[in-house]
Amino acid sequence: MSDKAANLVSILKSQPVMPVLIIEKLEDAVPLARALAAGGLKAIEITMRTACALDAIKAVAEESPDTLVGAGTILTPADYAAAVKAGSKFIVSPGATPALFAAAKDSDVPFLPGTSTASEIMKAREEGLRTVKFFPAEQSGGAPFLKAISSPIADMSFCPTGGISLKNAKDYLSLPNVVCVGGSWVAPKDLVAAGDWAGITKLAAEAAALR
Repeated sequence: MSDKAANLVSILKSQPVMPVLIIEKLEDAVPLARALAAGGLKAIEITMRTACALDAIKAVAEESPDTLVGAGTILTPADYAAAVKAGSKFIVSPGATPALFAAAKDSDVPFLPGTSTASEIMKAREEGLRTVKFFPAEQSGGAPFLKAISSPIADMSFCPTGGISLKNAKDYLSLPNVVCVGGSWVAPKDLVAAGDWAGITKLAAEAAALR
């Protein structure tokens, strides 16, 4: 395993749940990251779905030293480069393209591409990856799919994301080929809007205790 791949696996295995965050207001980014870290979720994914996402990544990287921030919803090599420049320590995409695989090979920052079929998993494997995102998890067969794929493609591991909550997270985490799950339930919009950082820390602690 390369140092870059080992670094990614270390990040993903450090906690059972990876918070997947949509930052609507820049001023929420740092207190949200700190609240999640206080609850035990120190690695977070900030998705590139809002105008302030890059600034949010930069702010968290600079102002929340206990947080390891990554970027999600990366669609192009330009997105990849911008996220790395902002301070992202890992890159997540909903899928993968040849251009994204090439960008990942040229970067020191590890890549977690999205997959949802056996063919996509095999393509990532051909690219030298052994850990990928499974997305959208619930809509793509859920935990039963990952259990079924574990025998024919035995050397791949997954971070399933999409439709996962406290209610079904253990269905995934009980599988030997799942390193962690991604979820947004640890930072619900109403608590973020209210600035209820203590409430978010509590949810993070519950998630961190899942395994």
